[in-house]
Amino acid sequence: MQIKETGISGLIEIIPAIFEDNRGWFYEFFNKRTFEAAGIKADFVQENTSFSKKGVIRGLHFQKSPYAQGKLVTVLSGKVQDVVVDLRKTSPTFGQTYYCTLDSEKRNMMMVPEGFAHGFAALEDTIFYYKCTNFYHKPSELGIVWNDPRLNIQWAVKDPVISEKDAVLPTLDELLRKSVISPD
Repeated sequence: MQIKETGISGLIEIIPAIFEDNRGWFYEFFNKRTFEAAGIKADFVQENTSFSKKGVIRGLHFQKSPYAQGKLVTVLSGKVQDVVVDLRKTSPTFGQTYYCTLDSEKRNMMMVPEGFAHGFAALEDTIFYYKCTNFYHKPSELGIVWNDPRLNIQWAVKDPVISEKDAVLPTLDELLRKSVISPD
C-alpha cells in the first residue's frame, strides 16, 4: 500500500498493492493493522454505495459535530473527480480544497477525516463506495453549494446534473455567519 500525502493534515490518498494473475486481481480495501501502521485510525460503523450517471455532481456534504463522519471513499466502477474542503476552523488549511481522481482501474482510495465537506463529480457512470466512522444522522446533515464562489472549485464536468437539495445548499460564508461550523 502506498500512502500519498495531500498537504492537508489527515487527508490521505491510498493506493493499494494489487496482486494480479491470469485469474484476475486481488487487493485489500481495508486492513486495520495496515492502516494503523500508516497512522490512519478509524472505527468504521456504516458502509454506503451509490450509483451516479456521468455528469452528476454530489455534495459538498458533511455532518456537524458530534455526528461528524470520517470516510474512506473509492469507486467500484467508473471514475470521479473527488473533492474535499477542510472545515476545521483551527486548521491552517481551513477553507482549502483538495481534488483527486478516484478510478476503478487504479483502485485508489481517499481517507477523508472528520471535519471535511466531501463531494464528487462522476466522470463516467460510477458506483461509489464508502465506509463511515459515524452513523448517518439526518438532523446533523449539512452541505456547501457545489459552485460556492469562495471555493472556486474547478469541476471537471460541464453542465452538471445537481439534485434539488444540493442546488440550494448555503455557501461556506453563509455557514460561517450562522456559526454552524464548529471549531474542531
